[in-house]
Amino acid sequence: MRVPAISQRMHLVLLTAWTVLWFVVVEPNGGFSWHYLRTGGELIYQGASGDGTGGLNLYAHHPELQMGPVSFLVAGLFNPFPEHTGQFLAAALMSLLGLVIVVLAGRSAAWHFLGTGTNHQRLRQRVLIAGLAFIPMWIEVSVRFGHLDDVLALFFTALAVRSVTRGNAALTGVFLALAMDSKPTALAFVPLLLALPREKWLRAGLWMAALVAVAWLPFFVGDMNSFSAAKFAIPNHPASALRWLGVADPETPGWDRPAQFALGLLLGCLAVWRGRWAAVVLLGANARIVLDPSVYTYYTASVLLGTLLWDVIGQRRLVPWWSWLALLILYGSVFVVPDDSARGLIRLAFVAVSTAYVLLWPVRERGDRRGSGRRRPPARKDEGPAEPYAPGAVPAPGATPWAGPPAAR
Repeated sequence: MRVPAISQRMHLVLLTAWTVLWFVVVEPNGGFSWHYLRTGGELIYQGASGDGTGGLNLYAHHPELQMGPVSFLVAGLFNPFPEHTGQFLAAALMSLLGLVIVVLAGRSAAWHFLGTGTNHQRLRQRVLIAGLAFIPMWIEVSVRFGHLDDVLALFFTALAVRSVTRGNAALTGVFLALAMDSKPTALAFVPLLLALPREKWLRAGLWMAALVAVAWLPFFVGDMNSFSAAKFAIPNHPASALRWLGVADPETPGWDRPAQFALGLLLGCLAVWRGRWAAVVLLGANARIVLDPSVYTYYTASVLLGTLLWDVIGQRRLVPWWSWLALLILYGSVFVVPDDSARGLIRLAFVAVSTAYVLLWPVRERGDRRGSGRRRPPARKDEGPAEPYAPGAVPAPGATPWAGPPAAR
């Protein structure tokens, strides 16, 4: 398939323009949930002052605030501004982080495929096409809903992926911890740690555990009623995939949240074992939407990050089909399918098919042009020379790029 050549600068210009367009369209009616972050930001900086419901007592008195402490600490930085101004500045920053995530995905892929004869011109095109699908859903979570917690969790997860491709155990653990400290649902992405070489697991795990403890333990030690936040329930929407699984409870069942985490961790570990660690984020997001009682459209942003990473790192097709399928099926169906039950079935079907595909479908492995395996033949003439995806994507002279986990080599 012949596609027009595109320069590194041009593809970033196009993605930036696409982001600005969506921001301008959505921002006037955005910030649907920003008040939660603004309130949490005020309470977490409140400390022992005020009515005593802030500081380390935050989760005990406000279980409805289901965001992590890092999200509230960042949100509080916008509180000195007038409410509308603070919301606008936060939305602008969160939109910018979406662009950074696309760049991080491209750089991660460039490093992962370094030395395999990959044509980075084609990689750049793949990132552009997948990024065009990712940005609308990113604007949904960052601007329309103003969910800083999801934004930070996904941003730190993208940084963790970048650290995995570079084989940096400490940073992988740090970024995974910051993701969970921003939003607990990021726990499903922890199997990324296992994509590191085995001898680095302990170091990464210790960094992760230490930073999670530093962020969360003070709240639970300071007020044991903070555990009540884990029991916060929301209505079981008729359009949820949970309904199709036979769960008719009017609210979140007590087993549901633990099951989401368990399923996400199980699928992620299975993906790493299968040598497909780039699917960990997609599988973790799938576990959430298939078992979550609610159907907010911003949930799809985590799925789109998963498909972005899978399309640019997990496989080498020029056209990133999964990113566009996720956008059209999960987001598009909200507008064209009126029946709640049908939308629930669509969500369930997407999770089932995409999960089966990334785990079972034959894919061309890193450095293998015929899907067979283990050796790395020289580049074909039609692929051209390998060039950096972006500045900083090529190691210093004499450095040896990490070759990936044994199962992926």
